[in-house]
Amino acid sequence: MQSFAPYTDVHFGENALSRLSELEYEHAFIIADPFVVSSGLIKNVTKHLEAANIKYTVYTDVEPDPSIEKVVAGVNALMRDRSPCVIAVGGGSALDLTKAVRCFAYKMDESYFPRFIAIPTTSGTGSEVTSFAVITDTQSNVKHALIDNRLLPEEAILDGEMVKSVPANITADTGMDVLTHAVEAYVSTNCNVFSDMYAVKAAQICKSHLILSYNFASNGIIEAREKMHLASNFAGVAFNAASLGLNHGMAHQLGAQFHIPHGRANAMLLPKIIGYNTGVDNTTLSFITPSPCIKKYAKLARRMDVGGYNDVASVKSLMNYIDEMLVQMNMPRTVREAVPGLSRENYMAKVPEMAEAALADSCTPTNPRVPTKADVMEIFANLY
Repeated sequence: MQSFAPYTDVHFGENALSRLSELEYEHAFIIADPFVVSSGLIKNVTKHLEAANIKYTVYTDVEPDPSIEKVVAGVNALMRDRSPCVIAVGGGSALDLTKAVRCFAYKMDESYFPRFIAIPTTSGTGSEVTSFAVITDTQSNVKHALIDNRLLPEEAILDGEMVKSVPANITADTGMDVLTHAVEAYVSTNCNVFSDMYAVKAAQICKSHLILSYNFASNGIIEAREKMHLASNFAGVAFNAASLGLNHGMAHQLGAQFHIPHGRANAMLLPKIIGYNTGVDNTTLSFITPSPCIKKYAKLARRMDVGGYNDVASVKSLMNYIDEMLVQMNMPRTVREAVPGLSRENYMAKVPEMAEAALADSCTPTNPRVPTKADVMEIFANLY
């Protein structure tokens, strides 16, 4: 038996943030990216709380790739405040921090579990509808993926006003994170007909709107930004149901060791992981006994309108299309491009450790091909 149970209420469309004026709480605890406050973006949120006479505290001790120490500090702040409602405003890091803070506060005091509303300001992680959070152990340079249903927000608000000012490079990173979520969920060994539906729709939107969203400063097509915001959510629903794969397991290590932004690391890996999972490279014409996941990748390529004349050609076309997306968005395709000055010697010294951590990552078990340490080390080596 399989199950599919979406948990989070999603509010979207024009003026979606007005949902906040309907809340019936006296106080809210807001965890926000510092930039959200310094840029004034936070006012899009607080004006609705003020209209409803809801007092609020704004907590901004948020950092990229939140550390265990920041989680502890956040838990202490929330436990002192004890608001009945917690609102996360920001990118994936702010949402992940809030998830961990609320969850661990509950573990300290099971009588306190505030309602959680997530308001993403980037279109990438889909964190507003997932039971996943990634926390960094700065002592060992390891990212830990937390999985717990208590990490799920009760509500998510997707408002295009919150993503209009996202810079192009962040749009590229987060958008490729969306596409990676969709692709990995679609071929996951734990996928089902419902997760497939969300994954395909997210991938289709990425194909038609990500480049437009990246070029928003020159074209002003707000619909592209709004569509990518929805795609992020759809992909989040898909991978929350189906999980992910080796792509994320390896990307987490590149982020932890070399501070490569998560979506960028995923993007560099994606064509190589597709090639590894299917066994397809530029010289492949056909297989006597093809990998079982070739048909799924090929089907996705055709649903994205980049398919070829047969399954192998379709997989090649998908990989080449992703490479072309990276070129069009000025994204690095190798580690040496992403981290200028990092020598191959210093990089390769970390590869065995990263390979072991990738195999132990909670995302890796649902990869369609079971990797060995040697496999992962080879992929990392070829990525340099």
